[in-house]
Amino acid sequence: MDDGLMTADEVAARLRATPRFVRRLVSERRIEYVKVGRLVRFEPAAVTGYIENNRVVPTDRAAIRAYVGGAH
Repeated sequence: MDDGLMTADEVAARLRATPRFVRRLVSERRIEYVKVGRLVRFEPAAVTGYIENNRVVPTDRAAIRAYVGGAH
């Protein structure tokens, strides 16, 4: 599904996670979703946004020292 809504199973496959994990994201409201009647669907942009919002970027030691040194 390139431009349509995705199912929880499709989101789980994209995240390489289980459908149970996706259901937990929904119940904790950590990912945007669309209700279609009783069904829960996801826009591809919402899945991409979830991935980007949870990206952890590496830092180097100099940045850590500057951060810690600036706090004192």
